[in-house]
Amino acid sequence: MRNFDLAPLYRATVGFDQIADLLDRVMASDMSQPTYPPYNIEKTADDAYRISIAVAGFAADELSVEVKEGALVVSARKREEDEGRTYLHRGIATRAFERRFQLADHVRVTGASHVDGMLHIDLVREVPEALKPRRIPIASAAGASDKDVIDAEKVN
Repeated sequence: MRNFDLAPLYRATVGFDQIADLLDRVMASDMSQPTYPPYNIEKTADDAYRISIAVAGFAADELSVEVKEGALVVSARKREEDEGRTYLHRGIATRAFERRFQLADHVRVTGASHVDGMLHIDLVREVPEALKPRRIPIASAAGASDKDVIDAEKVN
């Protein structure tokens, strides 16, 4: 694994702490990221996204979706109902999990649904008006100089 020192980035920039922290987290995480449960991230519109997580075997009340500290946290905990059952083969994993997704600024969760063993979480990016690009009207040079010129006859 490669190690990168981000100290020069901290010394040379102001206000980019979140980006540097995100890079630090990505570089520090091992290659052995959990693969359970499998998920998809899709872009459904210009500013809309959907995360789909395969949660076969979990009921809607056993799933939890929360946003805290700039991260979307999806977790599940199966209730103990397997007492008295004997499995010859157990291929459906219903073990507890917690999956975190770091959210960008101005991304908010609009809803979640549990359909056919899939948990769908819809997100939208809402950029505030202050951060949207806006057009600045440009005054013509001729119009500006007419206001500054004073008629000599009116002064005397």
